[in-house]
Amino acid sequence: MHLQLPIQYTASMCLLSFNWQPNSQTPLVMVANRDEFHHRPATGAAFWADVPHMLAGIDLEAGGTWMGVTTDGYFAALTNVRKMPAPAKRPDQISRGALVKDFLTERPDAQHYLQSIHEQAHLYEGFNLVLGNKQQCWFLSNRNHHGPQALAAGLYGLSNADLNTPWPKVEFAKAQLQNWIDKQDAPLYSLLNRKETYPEHLQPSTGIGQPWETMLSAPFIVSQAYGTRVSTGLSIGPEIHWQEASFDQDGALKNLIEHKI
Repeated sequence: MHLQLPIQYTASMCLLSFNWQPNSQTPLVMVANRDEFHHRPATGAAFWADVPHMLAGIDLEAGGTWMGVTTDGYFAALTNVRKMPAPAKRPDQISRGALVKDFLTERPDAQHYLQSIHEQAHLYEGFNLVLGNKQQCWFLSNRNHHGPQALAAGLYGLSNADLNTPWPKVEFAKAQLQNWIDKQDAPLYSLLNRKETYPEHLQPSTGIGQPWETMLSAPFIVSQAYGTRVSTGLSIGPEIHWQEASFDQDGALKNLIEHKI
């Protein structure tokens, strides 16, 4: 699909599902698609030279990241919150990618970290943030009024609205992850590769209008300007396993990175 998004649309990782089971051998399994403008420069996942315990990609425009893990099992992932028209940028605005980078760099107490973010949440564009370690998992959005939320064991889905909002692609992501947990018959990173869009009557109405609501309804987005650039699978258990596939503007596989820690 060769459509271009409105210039004021801002984007980041747009779909993920995770299974949080803190009292099991595998506390976290997560699968995620990063949707972004193709012209925005980024690197694939690697251990950062200045933060050698952190495995993550780098957004070369703002210096942050969208998802990562540390060698001792701290994790974080970010989506944006879709809102049109996009609010005007503030002069003191902070890049959302710093939310993931700072948590994984410093590895602070998750609740205290999110409380400090919550108190200055107006300095960021709309975000959803999932983070934790092998013992705890937390969620924070600056587009709801809940504040930091400790998550109970369970299967979760997240896109560009609140946690577990039942958009078709969120329900698809959760079902795919549950099926993988039951069967483990496909690479984890490949679970969100559905390129088909959903019919208009099933789509959310987020203010972006047609035909973009249709384009963005697909779990895996393909267009020349904007689309799914990275699919990632992460499992944290006795060892940490990271799989990351990157794609070009036509949705074709460019590179596959795997790390076992």
